[in-house]
Order: sequence, then C-alpha cells, then structure tokens
Amino acid sequence: MRTGLLGGSFNPAHGGHRRITRFTIEALGLDQAWWLVSPGNPLKPRAGMAPLGARLRSAQAQARRAPIIPTAIERELGTRYTLDTLRALKRRYPKRDFVWLMGSDNLAQFHRWKNWREIARTMPIAVIARPGYNQAAMASPAMAWLRRYTVSVAGFTKMGRQRLGSAPALVLLRFDPDPRSATDIRRGDADWATQYRGVTLRDRLTFRTISGWDE
Repeated sequence: MRTGLLGGSFNPAHGGHRRITRFTIEALGLDQAWWLVSPGNPLKPRAGMAPLGARLRSAQAQARRAPIIPTAIERELGTRYTLDTLRALKRRYPKRDFVWLMGSDNLAQFHRWKNWREIARTMPIAVIARPGYNQAAMASPAMAWLRRYTVSVAGFTKMGRQRLGSAPALVLLRFDPDPRSATDIRRGDADWATQYRGVTLRDRLTFRTISGWDE
C-alpha cells in the first residue's frame, strides 16, 4: 500500500485539505492518505488550538467518501516530533510505502524542524504548492539542500511502482491554488469546535475511542 502522510493541526480541517490530498493521491498514484492530526505542534502556539477530539472529528467529516483516513495515532505512539512519528509508523507498518506530504509553507520553514535532514532521509517528500509561500520555499535553506534530490512527478510515480524506499527524494506538485485556510475559518467562527462537545468517535486507524472535546 502506497500511503501519503499529511501531518498538521487541522484546526479545523476544511475542503482545501481534502482537495489537495485527493489531487496528490491521483498525481502520485497513491492508494490512500492518512491525516495525522497532531496532539500538539511544537512550532505552533497552544492559544486558539481546539481540543484534539474536535479537530479529529472535523477531519473525519472532510474525509468522508475519500481514500483518506484521519487519525490521532501520534497520541498513541507518544511521539511529539515528526521524525519520531515517521520512524514509529515505518516500524509499525513495514509493508506500507510511505510518502511525507507537506505544503510549500512548511518547506519554507522546514529547516527549523528538529532533525529535518533525517526526516528527508526517512521517506520521500512531496511538496504541494500554496499561494504566497512558493517563493520563500524555493529560497529556503532546506530547499538548497533538497534541490539535488528533486525528481519529476513521472519519475516519482515510476519509483513508487518499484518501491517507495529511496530517500532523500523530493517531488514538487502544482495545481490550481485553493484559498481556503483554517485561520480564516477561525476568524469567522472562533467557537467552531463547540459543536463537537460531548461527541464520541472512533479513530479508524487505532480503533481507539476519543471524545470530541478530549485533549
């Protein structure tokens, strides 16, 4: 199974997340994608962050009828940093070929992530263009290092058919920009998460039950 991994706060998840994920699945010939709903991003402030359960529930609503599985598996793994999560997933699912997915906004500050070069050595990376961030991403310290490992979409897909085990490898994806953002949604409805108060849901990947208002 060729599986894309998209990490983030999903505070909340929205149609833009769904659209770029479905586009990436099709472009790279992936079987499915997992949305890793983070218990807490070390690079983001906790102020304004909705409870984990509410964010997971919003992701499940957006993933309906798509080959996308939202999960709070990082809470079960006990990992905080991306490298630890990716290594734990590779150990736990040795028969899956993973691809790390991220927007160009993350590539622009990827050099600030803990052990970012090791992340790139752990699995291939696909970067999805985002309006307003592409220039900074292309000029970033991380891109200066990753540029030598860039492959075309066709080359990446061919590599996927053989086995997505070659890393570092970077593929850049471009498509019609999507202006939607979680920040704008929160500005319009600061109390969006309260609709999930008292809701109980199940994580389809871990089979754990979590409250919609549980941290």
